[in-house]
Amino acid sequence: MSSTPAKTQHDIPMLDLKAQYAGIREEIRVAIDAVLDSQHFILGPQVKSFEDEIAAYCSAKFAVGVASGTDALILALHAAGAGPGDEVIVPTFSYIATADSASLLGAKPVFVDVLPDTFNLDPAQLEARITSRTRAIVPVHLYGQPADMDPILEIARRHNVLVIEDNAQAIGASYKGRKTASMGEMGCISFFPSKNLGGYGDGGMVVTSSAELAARLRSIRGHGTKTHKYMSEEQGWNSRLDEIQAAILRVKLRHLDAWKRGRQANAKHYDQLLARIPGVVPPHVAPWAEHVYHQYTIRVPRRDLVQKSLADRGVPSTVYYPVPMHLQGVYKTQGLGLGSLPHAEKAANEVLSLPIYPELSAEQMARVAEALAEAVRS
Repeated sequence: MSSTPAKTQHDIPMLDLKAQYAGIREEIRVAIDAVLDSQHFILGPQVKSFEDEIAAYCSAKFAVGVASGTDALILALHAAGAGPGDEVIVPTFSYIATADSASLLGAKPVFVDVLPDTFNLDPAQLEARITSRTRAIVPVHLYGQPADMDPILEIARRHNVLVIEDNAQAIGASYKGRKTASMGEMGCISFFPSKNLGGYGDGGMVVTSSAELAARLRSIRGHGTKTHKYMSEEQGWNSRLDEIQAAILRVKLRHLDAWKRGRQANAKHYDQLLARIPGVVPPHVAPWAEHVYHQYTIRVPRRDLVQKSLADRGVPSTVYYPVPMHLQGVYKTQGLGLGSLPHAEKAANEVLSLPIYPELSAEQMARVAEALAEAVRS
């Protein structure tokens, strides 16, 4: 009789949205029913209230709801004047949307390397990348940690270039006491379901303290209309956050700070558990940063083997991101080969994100750490 291996434990999801929903189920159902009873589904009172609440939460004056985080970037870049022949500076180590939002407008994404500790854009590389065609710099607050904004803003203002923060992963984070998304001319937020503030479908937001930019964004999200909905004054998009998503997100926004504290507490516990594992480098938190841990991302040697070993032990993990954008096929015509942006390339070979969310228990984290220690030794 053949023996069977011990059953691996599969009850540690990478993200447990079911547990989150269980805690707010009644609030969510009441909010959805209110929209269904109103039969107002597009650009209604829920969207307006949510825009006001997000603007206040991010310490900005205005917020404009759009259909996705990618659309937030596209519309913000368009409002900044980016188009064919222009350039937009982006970190190469990010999700593809950061760059292809520029490409979709006909602009060229100009890739810069990242800092080896925070994985965020290296401000020291900006000066050499700015040209007369540069329209915007898009720093990404990767994994929930702010980029080093002061030098980025100083360089941008000296060259009369706009700063558009990609805040898809970092709502609620702070840089020297200032909320992410509020420091540049515009900040872009994603409400993709897996985000710290995630909807039940796609959704996004652009925040700004410029009345002129807010008005432009409201126009171009609705086919370029301004004074009359059937009179377009410029080329625009159909990109609107819907009422049901806004109602859901308004409920979740009330819980966001508590969830943030839960993520931060769990990250601190992980730090303690992982300190005993040779070769594992836990997330570095810059002294001026409040990290909201959209991801808890470690560095580890032999990453792919470690990830497979974790999976064999029933522990999920994810690689964000396996290939820097300058090495992806869509941008091969730029001719940036292997070795051109070395910190990003090294990170892509070593980063591994572990399960992190407020509902993650101490027992689950201990099991993740134990599996990781075994994977590193194997």
